[in-house]
Amino acid sequence: MKSQEPGAPRLAALAALMADETRAACLLALLDGRAWTAGELARHAGVAASTASEHLGKLVAGGLLAEERQGRHRYVRLADARVAQLVEELAVFAAPGGGERPRTLRAVSARDAMARGRTCYDHLAGRLGIALTDALVRGGQLGTVTGFALTRQGVDLFGALGIDLTRGGRRPAARACLDWTERRPHLAGAAGAALCSRAFDAGWVVRIGSERAVKVTPDGERAFGDALGIEAEALR
Repeated sequence: MKSQEPGAPRLAALAALMADETRAACLLALLDGRAWTAGELARHAGVAASTASEHLGKLVAGGLLAEERQGRHRYVRLADARVAQLVEELAVFAAPGGGERPRTLRAVSARDAMARGRTCYDHLAGRLGIALTDALVRGGQLGTVTGFALTRQGVDLFGALGIDLTRGGRRPAARACLDWTERRPHLAGAAGAALCSRAFDAGWVVRIGSERAVKVTPDGERAFGDALGIEAEALR
């Protein structure tokens, strides 16, 4: 018997798309906001290239991934910020206690680096993301009464940092995104994406390793300290 709820088939189809460990691994990897090749994702997921290609085709057809081709290379990325939010929130729900303990020193180091600072699709997360968010709240640049909202002071601060918030399109200027390691919301939305982009462009943060982990540079410590009053120790 078919369900009388019209949205049930679509929800079931979406859940089925994500109910595979290889596809889940690919989605989590793509939370770094970059485009990956099928070969890169195959190595990350530990499967054959042909297997990865088949799974990626399903994710593209299901609307979770967008495909780009450059010459002989095929790249995929998350379709949009909504998909990233869905994957991140499901990851939090799936590991309420923080997930399994890493079993090797390398895994421990990678976990610690991700917890210190990382990208969450197109914005900053981990302790770094929380430190930036808390500083904006303390300084009166980010309101939290009815969800995250930039104040006039916030708009002025972003302008002073050389961040143009007029390119956000339909995205909300500020959105709370639950951080899966800190269990608290960090800044997402157009403002979070713009701040992250500016931080990379200015050399305030750099990527480390092959995953989403980032670290704040000395220039970043000075910039965030001057603009937001964050102590350097809180950024390390």
